[in-house]
Amino acid sequence: MRAIRVASAALLGMTALALVMPVAAAEGDGDGDGGTDHDITSFGFDVTPSTIAAGGRVTLSVEGCRKTAEVTSGVFDTVTLHKGQSTGTATVDWEARPGAVYDVTFRCGHESGHTDLTIAGGRPDDPTHPPAHRGVKAGVGGAAGGFDPGEIGLGAALVAGSVGAAYRWSRRRAGEHGG
Repeated sequence: MRAIRVASAALLGMTALALVMPVAAAEGDGDGDGGTDHDITSFGFDVTPSTIAAGGRVTLSVEGCRKTAEVTSGVFDTVTLHKGQSTGTATVDWEARPGAVYDVTFRCGHESGHTDLTIAGGRPDDPTHPPAHRGVKAGVGGAAGGFDPGEIGLGAALVAGSVGAAYRWSRRRAGEHGG
């Protein structure tokens, strides 16, 4: 009977811990969506892929813009998407710094929106610029944002409260059975 009480207390503690974990994991870049930030506009826009090597080609998409759209960035030449045209391409400059994040601005009429374009290491299929062969970047894990003392305290309080409640509950039940 004692094994059941111990298992119940352990299960209750693990459940409390599991309920606290998703809160810390969901924070991502600070806005809770886990992705890059986009401005809110009356038209949609996107850069695909959002991470690319220097010299690579990106697809620039605009949706719902009924005027000529202009896409600018410090890492490629300005691209003009004429009325009725929803996509275009741009070649990322060879001088783009690996690991850098560049702002991409989509302008439709008097309205504009921004998104990020990240430059990866290596070069795409160019014999004059062979890819850099490096290992994967590791070691940051899920703690890239650091520890929040409030979340740690809340988690510890939930676990301690669950274990305490389970212990008290098991002791009270033991007394009922003449234990």
